[in-house]
Amino acid sequence: MPCESSKIQQVLLNIFRNGAQAMQEFGEKEPQFIIRTWFQPKKNQVCMEIRDNGPGMDETIRKRVFEPFYTTKPVGVGTGLGLSVSYFIIKENHDGDIRVESSPGNGTAFIICLPVGI
Repeated sequence: MPCESSKIQQVLLNIFRNGAQAMQEFGEKEPQFIIRTWFQPKKNQVCMEIRDNGPGMDETIRKRVFEPFYTTKPVGVGTGLGLSVSYFIIKENHDGDIRVESSPGNGTAFIICLPVGI
């Protein structure tokens, strides 16, 4: 299955936008993203981790972050569709995996793995 670059760009934009907004609202004085990539030969996948130093999420939010229309933003600021669309793009359109790791006060990491075509 070929990778659709415009859809992957949309996923990355959603993650970066949400992270930037969270770090701004949190008042992070030195906001940063750390991006890490690697290849998993046993699963024939390429993976990317996008980690921020924002406020993080508690378990309740983390479990719902990919649900359509779920948002922690004020009314009129977000639709709650960005991460659910991202989940669909990675899982359904690219047969990949996306997950989130986070805890309050420790930032958030999104990990995306995509299969490599032969």
